[in-house]
Amino acid sequence: MKKIYLASDHGGFKVKKELLSFLHQKGYLVKDLGPTMFNSHDDYPDYVIPLARKVAKDNKSVGVVICRNGQGVCIATNKVKGIRAVTGFSIKEVRTTRKDDNANVLCVPADYLKKEEIKKIVLKWLKTPFSHALRHQRRLQKIKKVER
Repeated sequence: MKKIYLASDHGGFKVKKELLSFLHQKGYLVKDLGPTMFNSHDDYPDYVIPLARKVAKDNKSVGVVICRNGQGVCIATNKVKGIRAVTGFSIKEVRTTRKDDNANVLCVPADYLKKEEIKKIVLKWLKTPFSHALRHQRRLQKIKKVER
C-alpha cells in the first residue's frame, strides 16, 4: 500500500485533521506533515514543500495538501522536481488526473467543497491507478525533460 502524506495551512487545518482520521479508518498508511496545531498566521510553503520533496523521493507515495482554494498549495508543490500536483473539485476530474496524468499530489480546496465531498474525491483519487497508456507516458516524458 502506498504511503499518503498530508499537509495544510490554517485554511485547511480542520479538513486535514478530519481527513487524517477518515483515511486511517479506511486502512491507509497516512503521515501528517503538519501543521500539528492551528496557527492563523502560518504559511503553506512551510508544510507543502517538505511534503512534495518526500513524494518526489518515493514514487510509491502520494500527497494530499489542503488550503482554502487549493491553488496556492498547488503552485508551491509543483515547484518541486518530479511533482505532478493537481487541484480536485470533482470525482470525475480527479479520476482523470490519476488515470491520464499520474498526478502524485492532490490539492484540495477546503472552502469550496463540503467535507463529505472531499472524502469521496480523495478516495477516488487514491483508488484510481495510472493507465500506463503510451500516449500518457509519452506526454509525461516530455514534461520530465523540461524539469530542472
